[in-house]
Formats: sequence, C-alpha cells, structure tokens
Amino acid sequence: MAPVSAAQGQQQAPWQDVTPRAGLAGWHSAGGQAPYRVVDGEVVGSAVPNSANSWLVSDALYGDFILEFDARTDPTLNSGVMIRGQSRPDYRNGVVHGYQMEIDPSSRRWSAGIYDEQRRQWLYTLGRNDAARKAFRSGDWNHYRVEAIGTRLRTWINGVPAADVVDDVDARGFIAFQVHSVPDAVAAQKPEARFRNVRIITDAPARFALPATKVEQQGWLVNRLTPAERSAGWKLLWDGKTTQGWRSAKGPAFPKTGWSIADGILSVEKSGGAEATNGGDIITTRDYKSFELSVDFRLTPGANSGIKYFVDPNLLKGDGSAIGLEFQLLDDERHPDAKMGRDGNRTIGSLYDLITARNLSDPDSPGKRVNAPGEWNRAVVVVRGKHVEHWLNGFKVVEYERGSPAFRELVARSKYAKWPNFGEWEQGPILLQDHGDRVDFRSIKLREF
Repeated sequence: MAPVSAAQGQQQAPWQDVTPRAGLAGWHSAGGQAPYRVVDGEVVGSAVPNSANSWLVSDALYGDFILEFDARTDPTLNSGVMIRGQSRPDYRNGVVHGYQMEIDPSSRRWSAGIYDEQRRQWLYTLGRNDAARKAFRSGDWNHYRVEAIGTRLRTWINGVPAADVVDDVDARGFIAFQVHSVPDAVAAQKPEARFRNVRIITDAPARFALPATKVEQQGWLVNRLTPAERSAGWKLLWDGKTTQGWRSAKGPAFPKTGWSIADGILSVEKSGGAEATNGGDIITTRDYKSFELSVDFRLTPGANSGIKYFVDPNLLKGDGSAIGLEFQLLDDERHPDAKMGRDGNRTIGSLYDLITARNLSDPDSPGKRVNAPGEWNRAVVVVRGKHVEHWLNGFKVVEYERGSPAFRELVARSKYAKWPNFGEWEQGPILLQDHGDRVDFRSIKLREF
C-alpha cells in the first residue's frame, strides 16, 4: 500500500486520542511513588522524595504506531515516554525497561533522543544533532513525534528530526509517562511533568510516516547493516562468521589459537593477561586513513584490550602488541592499568597513554557512561584528516589533532616517544588487541570519508 502525501496525511490520518482521562482508566502506576492526576485535560506527574523512577503505564500494548504528544517539565526534572515499554517478572523483578523517548531539560538538551531504560542506556544521543538540541524549549511546551514501524524508531521535536534507530529487541509493548527520580532537595520544590494532546495511529501507520530525513541512522542489528547504513557508506569489517578480512599482526594468516568465533561473536581468549603472547593481535587486511569505525565490545571482569588504528605492524620486532594509536578497552574498576600512566590516560575510552577519556558531550555530568563487564558497549573512532574523536556509548570522550604541537608534546612524554612520527602515519590497518584477557567483539563496521 503506497504512502499518502503529507497534505493527505493531515486530513486522512486515523488518529486516536489516548490522553489519559480523569480517574486514569486504562492506565496504571509502576515503579516509584510519584502521583499522577489529570488537571484541565493535562496529565500531571509530581516528583516526590525517596522515590525511584515512576511511570503511568498504558494497559494497552502497541506494536507499530505513530505517537504524538505535547510535554512540559520543570527545568529540574528529567522525564520521558516509554515506547514499546516492557515489564516482566523475569527481568530485574519487573522493572520498567526498554525504549524511551527522552525529555531532557538539562543543558545538553537531548530531548527526543532514544534511551534504553534499565538496559543498554543510550541508543541515540543528540550529541551530533545540534538542530534537534536547539529545537527544545526549556520550561515551555514541546511537541514530540515518534514513529515505531517495524524495527525502526524515528523521533521529532517541534517538527525537527531528532533520532533514527534500527533495533530488533522489542516489537511490542506499552506506552508510559515518566517522572524521574530526583534528590530530596529537588523534590521539595515539587517539580512536575505535564503531558497533553496524546494521540496515536495504529491502523497501517507506515502509510502516514513522514518522508526520509537527513538525520544519521544508528543501527543496532547484530552484524548486519541497514539499507540506510549501506547508502551512507558503511561496510562490515567482520562478517560475523569467518576470519575473512583479518590476519595476524605478525603474519599473513589468522592466528590458529587465541581467538574464537561463536554465535556471531569474535572473542580473544583469556591467557593470563600478558600482551600478545597467545594468539596475538589481529589486524584488517587493508589500510584506512579517513574513516568512522564502530565496534561493539563486551569486557569480562578485570579485562584489558584495545582497538588500534594507524597501526604499523612491522615496526615492533619481537614480542608485544603492534604499535599504533589505541582506543583503550579496560575494566577501570578492577584492572591496575587504570591507575597507571598519567591522570587516568589508560582508562577506558582514552587515547592510550596520551589523552584521558572524559565526558565531553554533557557539561552537567563529567563521568563517562560505561556498561559493566558482561554487558555490551559501543566504541566509535572518527578520523577526518588529522582530526580524531573517540566516542563511548554515544558520548564524545576524546578529541585531538594528529601531528599538532599539543599532540607531539603528549607523545614525547609517553611510552611511544621512541617511535619516530608515532600516530602521524598517513594510513594503517585496524587492530583488535590480544592482552591475555577474554573480550568479545561484534558489529564491527566502518565507513570511509
């Protein structure tokens, strides 16, 4: 069935008003103790002390739909709306979890970003979408739209495209309005979250989807690319099944031991924590010079590894890891390397031994966002000429210019000072490090600029 035009859609869209009414029939509370009430057609949730995140949850479940609503929150109160939300006894005692369209009045202004509540955290921040960030009106009413059609979630704020996610974890669930937990001092001010004009299309929503936008898509399909990712130039560096495209950093073949492939996961095996003494590092069979690399990784407790780029596999003769710039992968809480180097420049996300990873995306929250060992994280390295960025779970954590005076000064004070022109080579392969600890990798993809 062909999609309708935008003008036709305004006239013909089969909207259903699902704004909760007085008495909240068809809705129930979950989570914390924040009360919800209806005042003049608006749903009002009020923060209270000593409460977890609170939710007003629809009894109805929804699969594919288009949802629109208006929301206003006090500047001190975070909120959001669950889409295809979940609550099951077998998952953390029934905690509300899943996709949430964020309502974020903080200075970072990530409203209409997509957060995986109580699960993977951010699926789509607005750290690279300034237009959507600027569209948010703090302290005022904002209009939100989300299209949940198939595996694709798209959002808008005040008519501005915000997020575009493809993920296949949840296909159906409830809608829920959040009052976030707050410190008692903030709760004493009685901040509120208000919602109104809640409407939904469930009858053939794809017909009424808005046209394609220029918003960059974030794909979360394991070892698969979406059509939009392919159009944007993304390619899988690992096919999820074989060793094709990879070899040992010390020879032409893939290591016979030390690495394993199972269930779509590429793993470096545990071998005592020493550097490149078991299977050894692996590198891509071709070089790259201007690119964006995305790698999902999962640490085990106490693990150490790394993702290197601009590697010279022939530089180091003998034992040890091949020489190159490194996005550090580390269990900061358990591995002693986190306390070595200078000022934390060997912690997770750092440019190893050179630049300490810090939260550069959120001025109100200096800490990094790291999922615990046993959970998946996403590392992204962006190289445009001499400019390089590290991103960890949607947050920029490192930014620098290769070959700049500041960069060369850092190298001169590091363990790499003895390697001429370190980090300034024109191109090099991508490397996954064997540091003797079990670390898993998947969804390894890259696009060239």
